[in-house]
Amino acid sequence: MIEGLISEGLIGAAYVVAAVLFILALGGLSNQEKAKRAIWYGIVGMTLAVAATIAATSTAAGVGHYILIGAMVVIGGIVGWIVAKRVQMTQMPELVAGFHSLVGLAAVIIGINADLEMKRAMAAKAAGTAGDLAGFAATIAKKTPIEISILKVELFLGILIGAITFTGSIIAYGKLAGKLSSAALTLPGRHLLNLVAIIACFALGWLYLDGAGLWTMLLVAIIAGAIGCHLILAIGGADMPVVVSMLNSYSGWAAAAIGFTLGNDLLIVTGALVGSSGAILSYIMCRGMNRSFVSVILGGWGGESTSAEAVDGEMIEADADAVASSLQDADSVIIVPGYGMAVAQAQGAVSELTKKLRSQGKSVRFAIHPVAGRLPGHMNVLLAEAKVPYDIVLEMEEINEDFPSTDVVIVIGANDIVNPAAQDDPGSPIAGMPVLEVWKSRHVFVCKRGRGTGYSGIENPLFFKDNTRMFYGDAKASMDALLKQLD
Repeated sequence: MIEGLISEGLIGAAYVVAAVLFILALGGLSNQEKAKRAIWYGIVGMTLAVAATIAATSTAAGVGHYILIGAMVVIGGIVGWIVAKRVQMTQMPELVAGFHSLVGLAAVIIGINADLEMKRAMAAKAAGTAGDLAGFAATIAKKTPIEISILKVELFLGILIGAITFTGSIIAYGKLAGKLSSAALTLPGRHLLNLVAIIACFALGWLYLDGAGLWTMLLVAIIAGAIGCHLILAIGGADMPVVVSMLNSYSGWAAAAIGFTLGNDLLIVTGALVGSSGAILSYIMCRGMNRSFVSVILGGWGGESTSAEAVDGEMIEADADAVASSLQDADSVIIVPGYGMAVAQAQGAVSELTKKLRSQGKSVRFAIHPVAGRLPGHMNVLLAEAKVPYDIVLEMEEINEDFPSTDVVIVIGANDIVNPAAQDDPGSPIAGMPVLEVWKSRHVFVCKRGRGTGYSGIENPLFFKDNTRMFYGDAKASMDALLKQLD
């Protein structure tokens, strides 16, 4: 008895320490200089959490229990190691979306298993053999009828949110990886379809609470999965960064629901942290894009735009020699990185260019848009990886007013975040979105692979302005050619 209480106390203490470490990890990720330390907080916290959870479930387990869990940990660790080694930084958005799907699937599977365990516990209780139960079934057998009803609500919410997260994350992965079209799928009456599906899910949930069998939850999982697919398919490419963040939030709430079901306090805390932080980040990103949060998540409900204006003019091309000449004459330079820089893995060459220009006494800074790179913080991570000093990497609000006094701006693989149509064209799909006002500088050079539009499919009038020159080619090759001209 005393030994059991000590064991429970140690597990509880481990959970508290792990929760604190997770909070420190989240807090540290808001600052580039503290990010590495924050990641280690998360690693240590997760290691402690896994160890404590294994200890908490092993009181009545034999050797087979340890072999099974050990095998799962080893297999998961190997898969994680392989994925981490193979995935490029440019693939991080789709990787995050893919991992979210696993959390959603886990919520569905745990919910179904919990129902099966609940039936086993009730049968044992009716037969008077509840004392022979162990693990989760033994915990359920001790619950009152009211607590069983609460457990059913938790199961329903976990399966509902988990299924939406699972299928929605798979669709998001497909869009971000280019396996599915980034265009929004707009079915007739799509909002009514979503509404009917949600009502059907809650009706099935009511039947489940009223004593209906597991078939209701299986139907909820199927319908919620269809909702997840439809919701994300209806969201266009320009809003996908918000979708990734929101799916992160969904996965957190799914994990919290699992925590309530299993009676695991740490899972509840961790899920709430992920869920709330993902929702807050999604809101911040929507504000940075001047988009309605509800409109984005519901696939554009109330956010339809009129047709964009046609762009007249001609794109004028410049070579590395012309760009180098302008840089030699410039005193102030601002570099705007985008997803194209990440795809070309040009951050190292950009860092070398920065060092060379600064060694010549020129002011060089970086302007980062909140949604640059299809994932929040994507550009900051790439630049930090290339050893670009933190103090010259500035957010949009900090640097936007400095463009009129800047001699040269180099846009590397960015499109929508420097599009003046956001301010000048009320009919543009990105109308009202805050953008980096690069066109106000003296000279703008746009490093771009080709003449195509950006991820959202919107033409950019910046490319046709008198002070803009197009520096075509792969970003890394272009930067390398530019470095040779500056030697």
